[in-house]
Amino acid sequence: MKTITFQAHLLILLATILIAGSFLASDKLSGLINPFSLTLLRFVGASLILFPFILYKKRYREKLLSTLPRALVISLFYSIFFICFFEALTITTTLNTGTLYTLVPFVTALLCWFFLKQRLNIKQLGIYLLGALGTAWVVFNGDIDSLLSFSLNNGDLIFLAGAFSMCCYSLSMKLMYKNDEMIVLVFCILVGGSVWMALALLFTGQPLDWDLLQRDSLLNMAYLIIAATLASVYLFQKTTVLLGPRRVMAYVYLNPGFVAILLFIVDGIQIPLVVIPGILLSSLATVFIQKDIENHKIN
Repeated sequence: MKTITFQAHLLILLATILIAGSFLASDKLSGLINPFSLTLLRFVGASLILFPFILYKKRYREKLLSTLPRALVISLFYSIFFICFFEALTITTTLNTGTLYTLVPFVTALLCWFFLKQRLNIKQLGIYLLGALGTAWVVFNGDIDSLLSFSLNNGDLIFLAGAFSMCCYSLSMKLMYKNDEMIVLVFCILVGGSVWMALALLFTGQPLDWDLLQRDSLLNMAYLIIAATLASVYLFQKTTVLLGPRRVMAYVYLNPGFVAILLFIVDGIQIPLVVIPGILLSSLATVFIQKDIENHKIN
């Protein structure tokens, strides 16, 4: 059991790195096509890759109809996050959304306390505060004045709704898992995401513009489809079942640090020394959450 748990932590760590890489790829694609179309292409592309594997085995095909309704609910929360995120960015800043996203692990813990009856005490609240402080330090580059001047606007409120939906996405992966074939569940989640994003695109009346993707943009899109969508959805689903939503979402605190490291490795952008304390605080918060949950045997 300990070996399985250790492997699950390695998998969610890998998923966190893949998600961090998506920030770099998405940044290079930003402005090329609208974000709704971009996200739809991610879901459709990942679904098409899995489709032949689903067709190949009879037991996979037989599970599709029973799995799809639950997957539609799970993917709805995932899609709402993207819709709120992109809508919020038309009003607010990336800095604000990055800061507010640090609330996701704490809100996930509250939902787990309510729905899964998992305990939440003052010590744990302090750990979540530590993680939020660390990531805010990275986002604001250690600038206390910028942190103190932070204020909410309508775009921030929209993003908060999306962040709450991301928490529900994580919780629903745990609650709606019924010993499914993992590959079938992931495929249905991707199909469901395609449906919801297509509806969002239809509602907003924005064009697909997929023909605008060429050369380097195709490589970045391939990364988003294979690594940041197909692989990460599979890894998040698998590890949430094994570790629970609280443990998985605690890795959110590592995201800003991984983004900074990947920017240095891929684009040669130096990591400012001032953000290193924030990266360390976020890492400590993730470790503390894992140890606390393990000590209290929360599933």
